[in-house]
Amino acid sequence: MFGRKAEVTETEMPLPVVTAAAEPQVAEVPQVTEVPQVTAVAPVVVAEPQAKQPEPTPLPQPAQAEKPRREALRKEPPPRRNNAMAETIRQALLRRIDPAAAVKMSRKRLLREVERLVGEIANEERLQLNQREQTAMASELLDDMMGFGPLQPLLADPSVSDILVNGPDQVFIEAAGRLRLSECQFRDNAHVLNIAQRIAAMVGRRVDESSPMVDARLEDGSRVNIILPPLSLQGPCISIRKFNNKSKTLDAMAETGSLSSKMARVLAIAAACRLNVLVSGGTGAGKTTLMNALSHMIGGDERIVTIEDAAELQLQQPHVVSLETRPANIEGQGLITQRDLVRNSLRMRPDRIIIGEVRGSECFDMLQAMNTGHDGSMSTIHANNPRDALVRLENMVLMGAANMPARAIRTQIVSAIDLVIQIQRMRDGCRRIVQISEVVGMEGDVVTTQDLFNYEFEGENPDGSLRGTFRCAAIRPRFINRATYFGLESALMEAMSCKPSA
Repeated sequence: MFGRKAEVTETEMPLPVVTAAAEPQVAEVPQVTEVPQVTAVAPVVVAEPQAKQPEPTPLPQPAQAEKPRREALRKEPPPRRNNAMAETIRQALLRRIDPAAAVKMSRKRLLREVERLVGEIANEERLQLNQREQTAMASELLDDMMGFGPLQPLLADPSVSDILVNGPDQVFIEAAGRLRLSECQFRDNAHVLNIAQRIAAMVGRRVDESSPMVDARLEDGSRVNIILPPLSLQGPCISIRKFNNKSKTLDAMAETGSLSSKMARVLAIAAACRLNVLVSGGTGAGKTTLMNALSHMIGGDERIVTIEDAAELQLQQPHVVSLETRPANIEGQGLITQRDLVRNSLRMRPDRIIIGEVRGSECFDMLQAMNTGHDGSMSTIHANNPRDALVRLENMVLMGAANMPARAIRTQIVSAIDLVIQIQRMRDGCRRIVQISEVVGMEGDVVTTQDLFNYEFEGENPDGSLRGTFRCAAIRPRFINRATYFGLESALMEAMSCKPSA
Protein backbone atom coordinates (compact mmCIF):
# COMPACT_ATOMS: atom_id res chain seq x y z
CA MET A 1 0.00 0.00 0.00
CA PHE A 2 2.67 2.49 1.03
CA GLY A 3 4.85 1.61 -1.97
CA ARG A 4 1.87 2.14 -4.34
CA LYS A 5 1.23 5.63 -2.95
CA ALA A 6 4.87 6.53 -3.39
CA GLU A 7 4.63 5.69 -7.11
CA VAL A 8 1.55 7.89 -7.52
CA THR A 9 3.18 10.80 -5.77
CA GLU A 10 6.21 10.53 -8.05
CA THR A 11 4.09 10.63 -11.21
CA GLU A 12 1.80 13.44 -10.08
CA MET A 13 4.70 15.38 -8.47
CA PRO A 14 2.57 17.56 -6.05
CA LEU A 15 5.04 19.19 -3.68
CA PRO A 16 2.83 18.96 -0.53
CA VAL A 17 2.14 15.29 -1.06
CA VAL A 18 5.79 14.47 -1.60
CA THR A 19 6.75 16.13 1.64
CA ALA A 20 3.98 14.38 3.49
CA ALA A 21 4.88 11.03 2.04
CA ALA A 22 8.52 11.61 2.81
CA GLU A 23 7.83 11.81 6.55
CA PRO A 24 6.96 8.10 6.93
CA GLN A 25 10.14 7.24 5.02
CA VAL A 26 12.16 9.31 7.43
CA ALA A 27 10.40 7.58 10.28
CA GLU A 28 11.23 4.18 8.80
CA VAL A 29 14.91 5.07 8.37
CA PRO A 30 15.86 4.12 11.95
CA GLN A 31 14.87 0.51 11.16
CA VAL A 32 17.03 0.50 8.07
CA THR A 33 19.82 2.38 9.78
CA GLU A 34 20.29 -0.43 12.18
CA VAL A 35 23.22 -0.96 9.87
CA PRO A 36 25.39 0.01 12.84
CA GLN A 37 25.18 -3.75 13.39
CA VAL A 38 26.94 -4.07 10.07
CA THR A 39 29.35 -1.40 11.15
CA ALA A 40 29.95 -3.47 14.23
CA VAL A 41 31.39 -6.05 11.89
CA ALA A 42 33.47 -3.31 10.27
CA PRO A 43 36.30 -3.67 12.77
CA VAL A 44 36.65 -7.25 11.63
CA VAL A 45 36.72 -6.15 7.98
CA VAL A 46 39.19 -3.40 8.76
CA ALA A 47 41.35 -5.87 10.61
CA GLU A 48 41.96 -7.82 7.38
CA PRO A 49 44.02 -5.09 5.66
CA GLN A 50 45.96 -4.72 8.90
CA ALA A 51 46.77 -8.40 8.76
CA LYS A 52 48.01 -7.94 5.16
CA GLN A 53 50.20 -4.97 6.05
CA PRO A 54 53.43 -7.04 6.14
CA GLU A 55 52.94 -7.27 2.36
CA PRO A 56 53.50 -3.54 1.43
CA THR A 57 56.83 -4.23 -0.20
CA PRO A 58 56.98 -1.55 -2.90
CA LEU A 59 58.40 -2.14 -6.35
CA PRO A 60 62.17 -1.83 -6.63
CA GLN A 61 63.49 1.69 -6.44
CA PRO A 62 64.84 1.71 -10.03
CA ALA A 63 61.33 1.02 -11.33
CA GLN A 64 59.92 3.83 -9.18
CA ALA A 65 62.61 6.14 -10.47
CA GLU A 66 61.67 5.24 -14.04
CA LYS A 67 57.97 6.05 -13.49
CA PRO A 68 58.30 9.85 -13.61
CA ARG A 69 60.51 9.47 -16.64
CA ARG A 70 57.83 7.48 -18.48
CA GLU A 71 55.18 10.00 -17.46
CA ALA A 72 57.39 12.80 -18.79
CA LEU A 73 57.67 11.01 -22.11
CA ARG A 74 53.90 10.45 -22.32
CA LYS A 75 52.86 13.95 -21.38
CA GLU A 76 51.11 16.15 -23.91
CA PRO A 77 53.20 18.47 -26.08
CA PRO A 78 53.74 21.95 -24.65
CA PRO A 79 51.04 24.50 -25.48
CA ARG A 80 51.58 26.47 -28.64
CA ARG A 81 52.12 30.17 -28.34
CA ASN A 82 50.29 32.77 -30.44
CA ASN A 83 50.95 31.34 -33.89
CA ALA A 84 48.61 33.83 -35.60
CA MET A 85 50.82 36.72 -34.51
CA ALA A 86 54.01 34.95 -35.62
CA GLU A 87 52.45 34.02 -38.98
CA THR A 88 51.32 37.62 -39.56
CA ILE A 89 54.83 38.92 -38.96
CA ARG A 90 56.41 36.15 -41.03
CA GLN A 91 54.21 36.78 -44.08
CA ALA A 92 54.77 40.53 -43.90
CA LEU A 93 58.53 40.02 -43.51
CA LEU A 94 58.74 37.73 -46.54
CA ARG A 95 57.02 40.38 -48.65
CA ARG A 96 59.54 43.05 -47.63
CA ILE A 97 62.82 41.17 -47.70
CA ASP A 98 64.90 40.68 -50.85
CA PRO A 99 66.25 37.07 -50.96
CA ALA A 100 69.07 37.98 -53.36
CA ALA A 101 70.33 40.72 -51.04
CA ALA A 102 69.82 38.62 -47.91
CA VAL A 103 72.05 35.82 -49.22
CA LYS A 104 74.99 38.22 -49.57
CA MET A 105 74.70 39.56 -46.01
CA SER A 106 76.38 38.07 -42.97
CA ARG A 107 74.16 36.38 -40.41
CA LYS A 108 74.87 39.05 -37.78
CA ARG A 109 73.97 41.91 -40.10
CA LEU A 110 70.92 40.10 -41.45
CA LEU A 111 69.71 39.47 -37.90
CA ARG A 112 69.84 43.18 -37.14
CA GLU A 113 67.91 43.95 -40.33
CA VAL A 114 65.25 41.31 -39.62
CA GLU A 115 64.91 42.55 -36.05
CA ARG A 116 64.32 46.09 -37.32
CA LEU A 117 61.67 44.88 -39.80
CA VAL A 118 59.93 42.86 -37.08
CA GLY A 119 59.67 46.00 -34.93
CA GLU A 120 58.23 48.00 -37.85
CA ILE A 121 55.67 45.32 -38.69
CA ALA A 122 54.64 44.99 -35.04
CA ASN A 123 54.04 48.75 -34.84
CA GLU A 124 52.08 48.84 -38.09
CA GLU A 125 49.90 45.87 -37.14
CA ARG A 126 49.62 47.14 -33.54
CA LEU A 127 51.00 43.93 -32.09
CA GLN A 128 52.23 44.08 -28.53
CA LEU A 129 55.83 42.82 -28.54
CA ASN A 130 58.59 43.92 -26.20
CA GLN A 131 62.22 44.14 -27.24
CA ARG A 132 63.10 40.66 -26.01
CA GLU A 133 60.18 39.08 -27.87
CA GLN A 134 61.12 40.94 -31.04
CA THR A 135 64.69 39.67 -30.82
CA ALA A 136 63.54 36.07 -30.21
CA MET A 137 61.08 36.22 -33.11
CA ALA A 138 63.71 37.72 -35.43
CA SER A 139 66.10 34.90 -34.53
CA GLU A 140 63.44 32.24 -35.20
CA LEU A 141 62.52 33.79 -38.55
CA LEU A 142 66.18 33.93 -39.53
CA ASP A 143 66.59 30.25 -38.63
CA ASP A 144 63.60 29.46 -40.84
CA MET A 145 65.11 31.35 -43.76
CA MET A 146 68.76 30.31 -43.52
CA GLY A 147 68.98 27.47 -40.98
CA PHE A 148 66.95 24.50 -39.85
CA GLY A 149 64.04 26.32 -38.25
CA PRO A 150 63.12 25.25 -34.70
CA LEU A 151 65.91 22.66 -34.74
CA GLN A 152 68.67 25.27 -34.96
CA PRO A 153 68.95 25.96 -31.17
CA LEU A 154 69.01 22.21 -30.48
CA LEU A 155 71.76 21.66 -33.05
CA ALA A 156 73.79 24.45 -31.44
CA ASP A 157 73.38 22.95 -27.93
CA PRO A 158 76.45 20.76 -27.20
CA SER A 159 74.61 18.84 -24.44
CA VAL A 160 72.07 17.41 -26.93
CA SER A 161 73.20 14.19 -28.62
CA ASP A 162 70.01 13.09 -30.41
CA ILE A 163 67.08 15.03 -31.91
CA LEU A 164 63.95 13.04 -32.78
CA VAL A 165 61.13 14.82 -34.62
CA ASN A 166 57.80 12.94 -34.56
CA GLY A 167 55.65 15.24 -36.67
CA PRO A 168 55.14 18.96 -35.99
CA ASP A 169 54.06 18.69 -32.34
CA GLN A 170 56.63 16.36 -30.78
CA VAL A 171 60.40 16.86 -30.71
CA PHE A 172 62.31 14.61 -28.31
CA ILE A 173 65.95 15.16 -27.40
CA GLU A 174 68.55 13.04 -25.66
CA ALA A 175 70.87 14.77 -23.23
CA ALA A 176 73.23 13.01 -20.81
CA GLY A 177 71.82 9.67 -21.98
CA ARG A 178 68.24 10.60 -21.03
CA LEU A 179 65.36 11.06 -23.48
CA ARG A 180 62.87 13.88 -22.82
CA LEU A 181 60.27 15.96 -24.64
CA SER A 182 61.49 19.41 -25.65
CA GLU A 183 59.50 22.62 -26.07
CA CYS A 184 60.48 22.84 -29.75
CA GLN A 185 57.56 22.72 -32.19
CA PHE A 186 56.90 23.25 -35.88
CA ARG A 187 53.99 25.16 -37.41
CA ASP A 188 52.58 22.21 -39.35
CA ASN A 189 53.58 19.19 -41.45
CA ALA A 190 54.57 21.42 -44.35
CA HIS A 191 57.06 23.21 -42.10
CA VAL A 192 58.68 19.90 -41.10
CA LEU A 193 58.78 18.77 -44.73
CA ASN A 194 60.47 22.01 -45.79
CA ILE A 195 63.27 21.53 -43.23
CA ALA A 196 63.64 17.85 -44.20
CA GLN A 197 63.99 18.71 -47.89
CA ARG A 198 66.53 21.40 -47.06
CA ILE A 199 68.66 18.89 -45.15
CA ALA A 200 68.49 16.32 -47.96
CA ALA A 201 69.37 18.93 -50.60
CA MET A 202 72.58 19.79 -48.74
CA VAL A 203 74.07 16.39 -49.67
CA GLY A 204 72.55 16.23 -53.15
CA ARG A 205 69.67 13.94 -52.23
CA ARG A 206 65.95 14.44 -52.37
CA VAL A 207 63.00 13.30 -50.29
CA ASP A 208 59.38 13.42 -51.46
CA GLU A 209 56.41 11.11 -51.98
CA SER A 210 58.21 9.12 -54.68
CA SER A 211 61.30 8.71 -52.46
CA PRO A 212 59.99 8.96 -48.86
CA MET A 213 63.12 7.66 -47.09
CA VAL A 214 66.62 9.10 -47.13
CA ASP A 215 69.86 9.03 -45.14
CA ALA A 216 71.81 12.28 -45.09
CA ARG A 217 74.28 14.22 -42.99
CA LEU A 218 74.80 17.79 -41.87
CA GLU A 219 77.89 19.90 -42.43
CA ASP A 220 79.23 19.02 -38.97
CA GLY A 221 78.95 15.28 -39.71
CA SER A 222 75.69 14.68 -37.81
CA ARG A 223 73.75 11.73 -39.21
CA VAL A 224 70.17 12.33 -40.40
CA ASN A 225 67.37 9.93 -41.31
CA ILE A 226 64.13 11.22 -42.83
CA ILE A 227 60.90 9.32 -43.47
CA LEU A 228 57.71 10.86 -44.85
CA PRO A 229 54.01 9.93 -45.08
CA PRO A 230 52.38 7.64 -46.04
CA LEU A 231 55.11 5.48 -44.52
CA SER A 232 55.05 7.61 -41.36
CA LEU A 233 51.58 7.97 -39.87
CA GLN A 234 52.54 10.89 -37.60
CA GLY A 235 53.72 13.18 -40.36
CA PRO A 236 57.33 13.76 -41.47
CA CYS A 237 59.83 12.27 -39.01
CA ILE A 238 63.45 13.38 -38.70
CA SER A 239 66.10 11.57 -36.62
CA ILE A 240 69.40 13.40 -36.07
CA ARG A 241 72.42 11.82 -34.37
CA LYS A 242 74.86 14.56 -33.44
CA PHE A 243 78.58 14.00 -33.13
CA ASN A 244 80.93 15.97 -30.97
CA ASN A 245 83.45 17.99 -32.93
CA LYS A 246 86.11 16.96 -30.42
CA SER A 247 86.98 13.34 -31.04
CA LYS A 248 87.23 11.30 -27.83
CA THR A 249 90.31 9.32 -26.92
CA LEU A 250 90.47 6.05 -25.02
CA ASP A 251 91.88 7.88 -21.98
CA ALA A 252 88.99 10.37 -22.06
CA MET A 253 86.51 7.48 -22.22
CA ALA A 254 88.25 5.86 -19.25
CA GLU A 255 87.82 9.06 -17.24
CA THR A 256 84.05 9.02 -17.87
CA GLY A 257 83.73 5.40 -16.74
CA SER A 258 83.20 3.83 -20.17
CA LEU A 259 86.10 1.46 -19.58
CA SER A 260 88.98 0.91 -17.17
CA SER A 261 92.50 2.22 -17.64
CA LYS A 262 93.79 -1.32 -18.24
CA MET A 263 91.17 -1.88 -20.93
CA ALA A 264 92.19 1.39 -22.58
CA ARG A 265 95.83 0.26 -22.66
CA VAL A 266 94.97 -3.15 -24.13
CA LEU A 267 92.79 -1.59 -26.85
CA ALA A 268 95.50 0.94 -27.68
CA ILE A 269 98.02 -1.90 -28.03
CA ALA A 270 95.56 -3.87 -30.17
CA ALA A 271 95.16 -0.93 -32.56
CA ALA A 272 98.91 -0.32 -32.68
CA CYS A 273 99.56 -4.01 -33.38
CA ARG A 274 97.25 -3.83 -36.41
CA LEU A 275 94.66 -6.30 -35.13
CA ASN A 276 91.41 -6.63 -37.06
CA VAL A 277 88.76 -5.28 -34.67
CA LEU A 278 84.98 -5.66 -34.75
CA VAL A 279 82.99 -3.24 -32.54
CA SER A 280 79.59 -4.66 -31.58
CA GLY A 281 76.63 -3.00 -29.90
CA GLY A 282 73.08 -1.74 -30.22
CA THR A 283 71.74 1.46 -31.69
CA GLY A 284 73.18 4.52 -29.96
CA ALA A 285 75.62 2.45 -27.90
CA GLY A 286 78.64 4.49 -29.01
CA LYS A 287 80.21 2.18 -31.61
CA THR A 288 81.32 4.99 -33.93
CA THR A 289 82.72 7.00 -31.00
CA LEU A 290 84.75 4.00 -29.86
CA MET A 291 86.08 3.38 -33.36
CA ASN A 292 87.12 7.04 -33.62
CA ALA A 293 88.98 6.62 -30.32
CA LEU A 294 90.72 3.48 -31.57
CA SER A 295 91.82 5.29 -34.72
CA HIS A 296 94.01 7.63 -32.66
CA MET A 297 96.54 4.79 -32.36
CA ILE A 298 96.92 4.50 -36.15
CA GLY A 299 100.17 5.94 -37.39
CA GLY A 300 100.24 9.00 -39.58
CA ASP A 301 102.24 7.19 -42.28
CA GLU A 302 99.40 4.75 -43.09
CA ARG A 303 96.87 5.14 -45.90
CA ILE A 304 93.32 4.64 -44.60
CA VAL A 305 90.20 4.15 -46.71
CA THR A 306 86.85 4.59 -44.92
CA ILE A 307 83.57 3.26 -46.38
CA GLU A 308 80.22 4.41 -45.00
CA ASP A 309 76.58 4.87 -45.93
CA ALA A 310 76.67 8.35 -44.38
CA ALA A 311 80.08 9.75 -43.45
CA GLU A 312 80.41 9.78 -39.64
CA LEU A 313 84.00 8.83 -38.88
CA GLN A 314 86.31 11.64 -37.81
CA LEU A 315 89.83 10.33 -38.30
CA GLN A 316 92.69 12.65 -37.40
CA GLN A 317 95.35 11.09 -39.62
CA PRO A 318 96.65 13.09 -42.61
CA HIS A 319 96.21 10.32 -45.20
CA VAL A 320 92.51 9.38 -45.16
CA VAL A 321 90.27 8.70 -48.18
CA SER A 322 86.54 8.77 -47.29
CA LEU A 323 84.08 6.94 -49.55
CA GLU A 324 80.29 7.13 -49.31
CA THR A 325 77.55 5.05 -50.90
CA ARG A 326 75.04 6.53 -53.32
CA PRO A 327 71.33 5.62 -53.64
CA ALA A 328 69.62 5.06 -56.94
CA ASN A 329 68.21 8.07 -58.77
CA ILE A 330 64.58 8.59 -59.75
CA GLU A 331 65.07 6.26 -62.73
CA GLY A 332 66.42 3.49 -60.52
CA GLN A 333 69.97 3.83 -61.81
CA GLY A 334 73.29 4.92 -60.32
CA LEU A 335 73.15 2.78 -57.15
CA ILE A 336 76.56 2.34 -55.49
CA THR A 337 76.59 -0.07 -52.53
CA GLN A 338 79.14 -0.68 -49.79
CA ARG A 339 80.16 -3.89 -51.51
CA ASP A 340 81.04 -1.95 -54.65
CA LEU A 341 83.15 0.47 -52.60
CA VAL A 342 84.94 -2.34 -50.71
CA ARG A 343 85.91 -3.97 -53.98
CA ASN A 344 87.08 -0.66 -55.39
CA SER A 345 89.08 0.17 -52.25
CA LEU A 346 91.24 -2.91 -52.78
CA ARG A 347 92.63 -1.20 -55.88
CA MET A 348 93.43 2.01 -53.99
CA ARG A 349 96.49 0.63 -52.15
CA PRO A 350 95.04 0.95 -48.63
CA ASP A 351 96.98 0.01 -45.50
CA ARG A 352 93.76 -0.22 -43.51
CA ILE A 353 90.10 -0.40 -44.54
CA ILE A 354 87.55 0.92 -42.06
CA ILE A 355 83.87 0.17 -42.75
CA GLY A 356 81.40 2.30 -40.82
CA GLU A 357 78.93 -0.55 -40.37
CA VAL A 358 78.79 -3.97 -42.01
CA ARG A 359 75.20 -5.02 -42.65
CA GLY A 360 75.00 -7.03 -45.86
CA SER A 361 76.84 -8.88 -48.60
CA GLU A 362 79.88 -6.57 -48.28
CA CYS A 363 80.85 -8.70 -45.26
CA PHE A 364 82.25 -11.37 -47.62
CA ASP A 365 84.56 -8.87 -49.35
CA MET A 366 85.53 -7.30 -46.00
CA LEU A 367 86.69 -10.65 -44.60
CA GLN A 368 88.64 -11.34 -47.77
CA ALA A 369 90.35 -7.95 -47.49
CA MET A 370 91.27 -8.65 -43.85
CA ASN A 371 92.78 -11.99 -44.94
CA THR A 372 94.82 -10.56 -47.80
CA GLY A 373 97.25 -8.15 -46.20
CA HIS A 374 95.02 -5.33 -44.94
CA ASP A 375 95.71 -5.88 -41.24
CA GLY A 376 94.37 -3.36 -38.76
CA SER A 377 91.00 -3.02 -40.46
CA MET A 378 87.93 -2.18 -38.38
CA SER A 379 84.16 -2.24 -38.63
CA THR A 380 81.04 -2.05 -36.49
CA ILE A 381 78.08 -4.42 -36.31
CA HIS A 382 74.73 -4.52 -34.52
CA ALA A 383 74.70 -7.44 -32.06
CA ASN A 384 73.94 -8.16 -28.40
CA ASN A 385 77.21 -9.91 -27.54
CA PRO A 386 80.44 -11.05 -29.24
CA ARG A 387 79.07 -14.52 -29.95
CA ASP A 388 76.02 -13.08 -31.71
CA ALA A 389 78.30 -10.74 -33.67
CA LEU A 390 80.22 -13.70 -35.12
CA VAL A 391 76.96 -15.49 -35.98
CA ARG A 392 75.71 -12.36 -37.76
CA LEU A 393 78.93 -12.21 -39.75
CA GLU A 394 78.32 -15.77 -40.89
CA ASN A 395 74.76 -14.93 -41.95
CA MET A 396 75.87 -11.84 -43.86
CA VAL A 397 78.55 -13.79 -45.72
CA LEU A 398 75.78 -16.09 -46.95
CA MET A 399 74.08 -13.03 -48.47
CA GLY A 400 77.03 -12.63 -50.82
CA ALA A 401 78.06 -16.29 -51.17
CA ALA A 402 74.99 -18.43 -50.68
CA ASN A 403 76.66 -21.71 -51.71
CA MET A 404 79.67 -21.36 -49.44
CA PRO A 405 79.96 -24.16 -46.81
CA ALA A 406 79.46 -23.12 -43.19
CA ARG A 407 82.85 -24.48 -42.11
CA ALA A 408 84.64 -22.49 -44.80
CA ILE A 409 82.85 -19.30 -43.66
CA ARG A 410 83.79 -19.88 -40.02
CA THR A 411 87.39 -20.62 -40.95
CA GLN A 412 87.55 -17.32 -42.80
CA ILE A 413 86.00 -15.46 -39.84
CA VAL A 414 88.54 -16.97 -37.43
CA SER A 415 91.50 -16.00 -39.60
CA ALA A 416 90.13 -12.47 -40.25
CA ILE A 417 88.75 -11.24 -36.89
CA ASP A 418 91.12 -10.90 -33.94
CA LEU A 419 89.11 -8.92 -31.37
CA VAL A 420 85.40 -8.28 -30.72
CA ILE A 421 84.51 -5.35 -28.46
CA GLN A 422 80.99 -5.18 -27.02
CA ILE A 423 79.76 -1.73 -26.00
CA GLN A 424 76.38 -1.04 -24.41
CA ARG A 425 74.32 1.95 -23.38
CA MET A 426 73.02 1.21 -19.89
CA ARG A 427 69.90 2.51 -18.21
CA ASP A 428 71.76 5.27 -16.36
CA GLY A 429 72.67 6.77 -19.74
CA CYS A 430 76.36 5.82 -19.56
CA ARG A 431 77.94 3.90 -22.43
CA ARG A 432 80.28 1.17 -21.18
CA ILE A 433 82.42 -1.52 -22.76
CA VAL A 434 80.96 -4.63 -21.17
CA GLN A 435 83.06 -7.30 -22.89
CA ILE A 436 86.29 -7.69 -24.85
CA SER A 437 86.61 -11.11 -26.48
CA GLU A 438 89.45 -12.59 -28.50
CA VAL A 439 88.77 -15.02 -31.34
CA VAL A 440 91.01 -18.00 -30.55
CA GLY A 441 90.29 -20.60 -33.25
CA MET A 442 87.99 -23.50 -33.99
CA GLU A 443 87.15 -26.73 -32.21
CA GLY A 444 85.47 -28.92 -34.77
CA ASP A 445 82.90 -26.67 -36.42
CA VAL A 446 82.60 -24.26 -33.48
CA VAL A 447 84.38 -20.90 -33.30
CA THR A 448 86.07 -20.56 -29.90
CA THR A 449 86.64 -17.27 -28.10
CA GLN A 450 88.08 -16.18 -24.77
CA ASP A 451 87.06 -13.14 -22.73
CA LEU A 452 89.84 -10.74 -21.81
CA PHE A 453 87.66 -8.23 -19.90
CA ASN A 454 84.10 -8.20 -18.54
CA TYR A 455 81.95 -5.63 -16.79
CA GLU A 456 80.16 -6.97 -13.69
CA PHE A 457 77.12 -5.03 -12.47
CA GLU A 458 77.04 -4.60 -8.67
CA GLY A 459 74.24 -2.17 -7.86
CA GLU A 460 72.90 1.34 -8.13
CA ASN A 461 74.16 4.50 -6.43
CA PRO A 462 71.80 6.97 -4.70
CA ASP A 463 72.12 9.38 -7.62
CA GLY A 464 70.78 6.76 -10.05
CA SER A 465 74.13 5.86 -11.64
CA LEU A 466 75.07 2.20 -11.89
CA ARG A 467 77.93 0.67 -9.94
CA GLY A 468 80.10 -2.11 -11.29
CA THR A 469 83.62 -3.42 -11.81
CA PHE A 470 85.68 -4.11 -14.91
CA ARG A 471 87.16 -7.60 -14.41
CA CYS A 472 90.36 -8.67 -16.12
CA ALA A 473 90.77 -12.34 -17.00
CA ALA A 474 94.54 -12.16 -16.28
CA ILE A 475 95.44 -14.54 -19.10
CA ARG A 476 97.92 -14.47 -21.94
CA PRO A 477 96.16 -13.15 -25.05
CA ARG A 478 96.48 -15.10 -28.26
CA PHE A 479 97.92 -12.05 -30.04
CA ILE A 480 100.94 -11.91 -27.71
CA ASN A 481 103.23 -12.91 -30.61
CA ARG A 482 102.05 -9.95 -32.66
CA ALA A 483 102.60 -7.65 -29.66
CA THR A 484 106.13 -9.05 -29.39
CA TYR A 485 106.69 -8.28 -33.08
CA PHE A 486 105.76 -4.64 -32.47
CA GLY A 487 107.78 -4.44 -29.22
CA LEU A 488 104.69 -4.15 -26.99
CA GLU A 489 104.77 -7.50 -25.17
CA SER A 490 105.74 -6.14 -21.74
CA ALA A 491 103.15 -3.35 -21.96
CA LEU A 492 100.46 -5.87 -22.89
CA MET A 493 101.35 -8.22 -20.04
CA GLU A 494 101.37 -5.36 -17.56
CA ALA A 495 97.93 -4.25 -18.73
CA MET A 496 96.62 -7.82 -18.43
CA SER A 497 98.09 -8.10 -14.90
CA CYS A 498 100.45 -10.87 -16.01
CA LYS A 499 104.18 -11.16 -15.65
CA PRO A 500 106.03 -10.64 -18.92
CA SER A 501 107.63 -13.75 -20.29
CA ALA A 502 111.37 -14.02 -20.14
